[in-house]
Amino acid sequence: MPKMMPADDMDVTQIPGPGTFQFSAVRPENLGATEYTLVSIVVDETGSVFHFATELLNTVKSIVEACQKSPRAENLMIRLLSFNDKVTEIHGFKPLSTINPKDYKPFNPDGITALYDAVYSSVSATLLYAKLLSDQDFDVNAAVYIITDGMDNKSLITPAMIADKIKKAKIGEDIESMITVLVGLKDPKDRSNDVSKALEKFQKQAHLTQYVDAGDATPKRLAKLAQFVSQSIASQSQALGTGAASQPLSF
Repeated sequence: MPKMMPADDMDVTQIPGPGTFQFSAVRPENLGATEYTLVSIVVDETGSVFHFATELLNTVKSIVEACQKSPRAENLMIRLLSFNDKVTEIHGFKPLSTINPKDYKPFNPDGITALYDAVYSSVSATLLYAKLLSDQDFDVNAAVYIITDGMDNKSLITPAMIADKIKKAKIGEDIESMITVLVGLKDPKDRSNDVSKALEKFQKQAHLTQYVDAGDATPKRLAKLAQFVSQSIASQSQALGTGAASQPLSF
């Protein structure tokens, strides 16, 4: 992962363990609320998304814009990542008020799929930042969304490593709850369901909360996906303080 240059109000943290992952996040003393839902959006930027990369970016923008209109907007922080054979942080955890989706640059699809690395690094970053906030008396829960059209063919990380992270988070006290949603897309020209089967298997192996088969990556389906993710974020944020995660939504 490229070395990050933090803004004045951001800190960069190295993630312990396998790999060379890191993340950036707003310093707790610069936050204005007492509770937060940490949202990570992790987007496939491999060569296979080339034909719908523009629509994929519009989906991300729509998710963020919907969150900015939410009654819980002041209690949401978003981190945006992309991945191919490496994981790239587009921006770290920051309040919605400091994010302008119009600033997001077009995706540059290339390379192969380090899916497991992307999931592991996003989950790990979420849990580390949640602990930092929790230690300073913030109430915290989280939601991680991974959007991909391909099977892993590059990662150092294994599904079992991800499952172990999630298991430890559930029995710990640093985060109230965390949902992890894996979303599968496919090129409309692809008639095979091999990728969907592989992703569903990965979801179970890694103990992710939910697998969503979003189907063909058409503008209509991607608009529906944006609505699904924004509603899921709202539901998880509303669950903060109840001691439990939100219930999975149907796509």
